[in-house]
Amino acid sequence: MSDAVATDAPSTVDTPWPVGLLSSKIRGYIERLGTAWVEGEVTQWGVSGGNVYGKLKDLNEDATVSFTVWSSVKSRLTSDFKQGDRVIALVKPNYWVKGGTLTMQVFELRHVGLGDLLERLERLRKQLASEGLFDASRKKPLPFLPHCIGLVTGKDSDAEKDVIRNAQLRWPAVSFRVAHAAVQGERAVGEVTTAIQRLDADPEVDVIIVARGGGDFQNLLAFSDESLVRAAAACVTPLVSAIGHEADRPLLDDVADLRASTPTDAAKRVVPDVSDELNRVQQARARLSTRLTGILSHEVDRIGQLRSRPVLSGADWIIDSRSEDLTRYVARGVELTGRMLERSGSQLAELRSQLRALSPQGTLDRGYAIAQLPGGAVLRSAADAPEGTALVLTVAEGRLTATSNGAAAPIVGAVAATGPTTASSN
Repeated sequence: MSDAVATDAPSTVDTPWPVGLLSSKIRGYIERLGTAWVEGEVTQWGVSGGNVYGKLKDLNEDATVSFTVWSSVKSRLTSDFKQGDRVIALVKPNYWVKGGTLTMQVFELRHVGLGDLLERLERLRKQLASEGLFDASRKKPLPFLPHCIGLVTGKDSDAEKDVIRNAQLRWPAVSFRVAHAAVQGERAVGEVTTAIQRLDADPEVDVIIVARGGGDFQNLLAFSDESLVRAAAACVTPLVSAIGHEADRPLLDDVADLRASTPTDAAKRVVPDVSDELNRVQQARARLSTRLTGILSHEVDRIGQLRSRPVLSGADWIIDSRSEDLTRYVARGVELTGRMLERSGSQLAELRSQLRALSPQGTLDRGYAIAQLPGGAVLRSAADAPEGTALVLTVAEGRLTATSNGAAAPIVGAVAATGPTTASSN
């Protein structure tokens, strides 16, 4: 089979391409791309034999490419480069057939201008501000006395030592939950974001401090990364930003609940000074004692003035006046009671007389008698007692039986109490 046929023929299971053919086709496709200007962050910079071998990472996405700077190109570079620098490079893809690797051959390399970085940073600042992430209404107040402080910082860094030392000098009982993270380079954004989220989820952490010592502008760019800033904005626990020095202003400062100029300043603003608080307590006690003493003195004087008045100078007048009133009330009561008894006695005698006048016994006492028929009915008419009728007569004292002799003639000049009867003692 000829080379031409092997190159142009399609690859099948029966006629597969040799690896060398595949590699040459890949190199051909890649070389067609030509040169391109790219921007990224240098995450690896190593010199070997005068040549530079490194890696370039995308600023926003998780994408990395290898690059090579030959010694001839390196000698023309006007600046020094190192890991963490943001650069613009003129590169051409180069596929190494023998090793099967792709690398970028660098022809020119420049630092990203500070003006470009500031412009991009300002655009992001305006975007986040328009979303309200910098509003003062979103700022959470710090606890007066945090029992546990979450600290995000580099391992064994000066910032870590400054925060812990100054905080414990001010309040020895305070404790720390430290989450170490890279504070510059390609790992800084991810590790700091993860540390903030882990401390925010810890229920014992009362406040979080993100601290880093000073550094140049590019070394602090990780704390202006959009993903890190949004993670800080979503933090429920109050967050303090202590990045760099007074002149440094990463975006984390704007979204944090409190911006501290330095890590030392963060410790002073998060933890109260125990000596100052003790002085305030003593001052409060002194003011309270003075106030209470004044109130008690005023009340004692007021009571003394009241007791000095004539009505309170002696207690006998109260008893004397009440005694006279009591005597008068007793006399009046006796008088009213006597009148009431006298009036009630008169009414009782009158009622007794009326009762006696109406009583059947009174009628009997005057000589009258009550005649009753055998059935117990009161005899009211002489016609009801014909001759031979047995009667019962009730008199003032006792009862008599009698037999009717019939109706009698009226007696002139006399009143008969009963009809004609023949009486016998009962």
